[in-house]
Amino acid sequence: MPEGYRKIMAEEKNSILQKLDGLEARYEEVSTLITDPEVIADQSRYVKLTKEYKELGDIMDARKRYVACLNAVKESKDIIVNESDPDMKAMAREELQENEELQPKLEEEIKMLLVPKDPEDAKNVQMEIRAGTGGDEAALFAGDLFNMYRRFCDSKGWTVSVTSFNEGAAGGYKEIDFAVSGDNVYGTLKYESGVHRVQRVPATETQGRMHTSAATVAVLPEAEKFEVHIDESKIKWDTFRSSGAGGQNVNKVSSGVRLRYPWKNSETGEEEEILIECTETRDQPKNKERALSRLYTFVYDREHAKYVGDIQNRRKSLVSTGDRSAKIRTYNYPQGRVTDHRIGYTIHDLQGFMNGNIQDMIDHLTVAENAEKLKESEL
Repeated sequence: MPEGYRKIMAEEKNSILQKLDGLEARYEEVSTLITDPEVIADQSRYVKLTKEYKELGDIMDARKRYVACLNAVKESKDIIVNESDPDMKAMAREELQENEELQPKLEEEIKMLLVPKDPEDAKNVQMEIRAGTGGDEAALFAGDLFNMYRRFCDSKGWTVSVTSFNEGAAGGYKEIDFAVSGDNVYGTLKYESGVHRVQRVPATETQGRMHTSAATVAVLPEAEKFEVHIDESKIKWDTFRSSGAGGQNVNKVSSGVRLRYPWKNSETGEEEEILIECTETRDQPKNKERALSRLYTFVYDREHAKYVGDIQNRRKSLVSTGDRSAKIRTYNYPQGRVTDHRIGYTIHDLQGFMNGNIQDMIDHLTVAENAEKLKESEL
């Protein structure tokens, strides 16, 4: 092996170990945190940390096996160079071969474990199927797609709940919305978003002509409960004497309150000062409480509008137009095949696929996505 190549290999191994050493410190930190009573009391934080602990645990297990493999390679080479016993050398050569074959497999496993995970993968989903071009046949196909997903979800032990639907004149659905809940639902079904095209002779066709129709599928991760976060330590309070009816107390006591809060507009990125005054009561603490309530309401309205807008924009980008030319997948009935055009993968069992056996296609899409992530990530 050329010296330059050995150096490159050594540098790559070192970079892997350096990355894993950094994660080991985090693993130990998280293992301590999840036993802290304060963390356990905060359920949201506790759930996130236990999930991180499991993911880091898988990486640490791979690290342990990788270090053992590197040590075995080094020890075998030392025996081959320094040992005089031919039997010991033969055993060392055999062990060296085994571990040199194992090493790249472990490195690949570690690289896959280090690929950044989509935090939305674990979420439940809201799915929408819309009949596109093709009239009654498109509605029938939309119904076929819904049944396909329902059977797949049943096989995974997931729960499907239809939220709304509009039936087609000849059967199927012009549109159907449904929720899916279970384990890692979005991470599995997210690849289904896009235009699905079908080529077949419709049951309504009397001349035996093949038709091409389409339906759109949108897969949206379940939105988390919307919360407003305000750093009350940044609020500046002033008091003043309120005016108007109310007797002698009005002008003698500074019961009116004014708050100023530096709010960062998430759309523009600029900081805006929110000014709220309250003189509704003669009691300063009550006016302060009401002013604070108005601040939360104001920020909620502004941020919730963006939140709803983001969901609508995401839905629009997923649903597309229903145009056949924007297809991600074709279901060809005469040839009994399903082809995913994003990865060029074809399955020659259309009947099984429509009966819900879509995991193989999803597995290939997942591998393709992970390969892209590996290219983008720096190890």
